[in-house]
Amino acid sequence: QVRFVESGGGLVQPGGSLTLSCTASGFDFEYHMMDWYHQAPGQEREEVARIVQGGDRQWYPAPVKGRFTISRDDRKNMVFLRMTDLKPEDTGTYYCNVPQPPPAGQEFPWGRGTRVTVLS
Repeated sequence: QVRFVESGGGLVQPGGSLTLSCTASGFDFEYHMMDWYHQAPGQEREEVARIVQGGDRQWYPAPVKGRFTISRDDRKNMVFLRMTDLKPEDTGTYYCNVPQPPPAGQEFPWGRGTRVTVLS
């Protein structure tokens, strides 16, 4: 059974930093791209980082490029998100998952996420 457990969120001042962690299980992690998603209060979940299999390429949308860094450890089935120069608009719940929509034929349920609050 696929499972994602996110951790590392917290309360931080603007300009501060946090590193989020995600532990994945129940699927062949090393063969999948992995994403981090951000859901602001009352908003849709949106992708904020992607890392390919093997970890040698990453993608970020403009609002976080240069501030967020995604990495992975395939030995531990973990993916990380280093967030720096945090802004109030980064507030929300962060989730990891495979790119959406997920591969056909397998369920990739969302974890509980980890909450980040950037004071304004």
